[in-house]
Amino acid sequence: MALTNFHIASNKRNTSRGIPLSSRGADSLLADLLRKLNRNMEVVSKKLDKLIELQRPGGPGLHPQGNVPEDLPMDVTTLLSLPDHLRKSALSLATLGEGTATDISKETGRVRAVESDYLNQLVSMGLIKKKRKGRDVYFYIES
Repeated sequence: MALTNFHIASNKRNTSRGIPLSSRGADSLLADLLRKLNRNMEVVSKKLDKLIELQRPGGPGLHPQGNVPEDLPMDVTTLLSLPDHLRKSALSLATLGEGTATDISKETGRVRAVESDYLNQLVSMGLIKKKRKGRDVYFYIES
């Protein structure tokens, strides 16, 4: 049950979907939600610690052979710092190597105009480059 479903009425009665809850009941539900949130945060923290350990020099790395290629365009820390929508575009571009907004949008399943905006955001951040070939604009990751 989402925390946003709780309402505190003017008569100081706690309700969830119209069902009156005692103050202890509401406190108990809130405590359960906070415990679940804490467990989820611990899981995320452990996963981030593993990723950071893999990125450390001399660590096993993320490459299947155990070492990170020298020409890796973006490291894990950079990718993790990006919002999800930009990370998806960056990873799709890394997979293709080079492509137009149309090419990347086919990979991500998004509309070309949206993808073009996201790619231009990555260009302005300095993470990728773009070049014009005739009428087409190609995005690429400079290694």
